[in-house]
Amino acid sequence: MKGQVVTVLGQITIDNNAIAQYAGTAALDCFGIVGMAAVSMKDGFVKLLKKESLTRGVNVTVNDNKISIDFHVIVSYGVSIKTVTGNLINSVKYKLETYTGFEVERINIYVEGVRVID
Repeated sequence: MKGQVVTVLGQITIDNNAIAQYAGTAALDCFGIVGMAAVSMKDGFVKLLKKESLTRGVNVTVNDNKISIDFHVIVSYGVSIKTVTGNLINSVKYKLETYTGFEVERINIYVEGVRVID
């Protein structure tokens, strides 16, 4: 289901892919996040996604204008996963609520891998 806002002048509909793209971009701005991950169901391998494919690592669900998001991420080696994911949750929640006007109900983060950054 897509999020909808009714105004005096008409109706605004926000597609889940637009929310996923915005959330993925906001996630990449967080310290310690290397990128989004795609897990191959066939062989279980994790692949780092390019910036053009951010939405494959982000799953968005909107029900009654409440957003639930699943992130599949790869983090930098040597950082505190708890701190990085806490920062990711706070940052994305604030940015999405400002961007869409919808409440962020749930953010699930799946750390799919760790990568050394040069």
